[in-house]
Amino acid sequence: MFAKLEEIEHSFLDLERELGAPEVLADQERYRKVAKSHSDLGVIVKAFREFKRLSQDLADNRELLKDADPEMREMAEAESDGIKTRLEELDAELKLLLLPRDPLDDKNSILEIRAGTGGDEAALFCADLFRMYARYAERIGWRVEILDASPTDTGGYKEVIASISGASVYSKLKWEAGVHRVQRVPATEAQGRIHTSAVTVAIMPEAEEVDVNIRTEDLRIDVFRASGAGGQHVNRTESAVRITHLPSGLVVQCQDEKSQHKNKASAMKVLRSRLLAQEQEKAKAVETDIRRAQVGSGDRSERIRTYNFPQSRVTDHRINLTLYKLDAVMEGDVGDLIQALTSHYQTESLKQQASGG
Repeated sequence: MFAKLEEIEHSFLDLERELGAPEVLADQERYRKVAKSHSDLGVIVKAFREFKRLSQDLADNRELLKDADPEMREMAEAESDGIKTRLEELDAELKLLLLPRDPLDDKNSILEIRAGTGGDEAALFCADLFRMYARYAERIGWRVEILDASPTDTGGYKEVIASISGASVYSKLKWEAGVHRVQRVPATEAQGRIHTSAVTVAIMPEAEEVDVNIRTEDLRIDVFRASGAGGQHVNRTESAVRITHLPSGLVVQCQDEKSQHKNKASAMKVLRSRLLAQEQEKAKAVETDIRRAQVGSGDRSERIRTYNFPQSRVTDHRINLTLYKLDAVMEGDVGDLIQALTSHYQTESLKQQASGG
């Protein structure tokens, strides 16, 4: 591990020198890439330098433990205990920092939420989940843009597709993919019986043109009139766009914008991301169990979380975590869930690495 850390520190110093080079300063795109790499390595280097400094302090303290003065020995022993504790923390931190990073982690994401079993109640929960993610995004400074939505007469969504952009969106949201189950008494339920409904969430890294090669001749583009809930026409022009990717059979449509041009751009954004996700699925299938929880690497029909309203409880079944603060979660307070999932899968990766898997 330490040989690897020494290499990283040398690379960090090389990048530091590169940042000051006139030719790099003159090329904004190159400067941005170098600065990003320098910043990423900086986190590891900072922890490694603290580890080296404390290791030296501990070695110095061993000499003081031989001192003739008992007070000096006692002071050195107390200080050594504190240093050992911090070194253990840094060792664990450095192991996590050295785990191979998912190259997609820094990407923006396409969020797709679809009502499953449960009729109107599932559609209402689809809207509730979208609001939850939108509130979470607002809390941490991300931007949410609805690309397409199919609203229902009751105020829910049959499906909603949105783009979420900001810092490290995919790294945090990728654990949200799967089936979310809700247990609650619908507003229309006269007997007060609890109904169970399901909603499917998909999280895809937002693909750029360089990530996926789409040939124009592989696309069929249809335009039609956008419609609202219940089939009601919301405009008189053919602004809605449906794009079919012929080789894969994927179909994407967007009608949220009044401009055909904007709807086409949004549909292409979703199509690129779905194709990238499809490529990732194939790669993950070859790697069998590796990163099983990643979007596209497992069965999307698997139930991952239950929201129980009568008990104000949310349970994530993958890590057996239950929180009794459902109201706060539905208002976007999902940070604890996301952090617990991230820690769990990091621990799993460390175990795999230790076993040579």
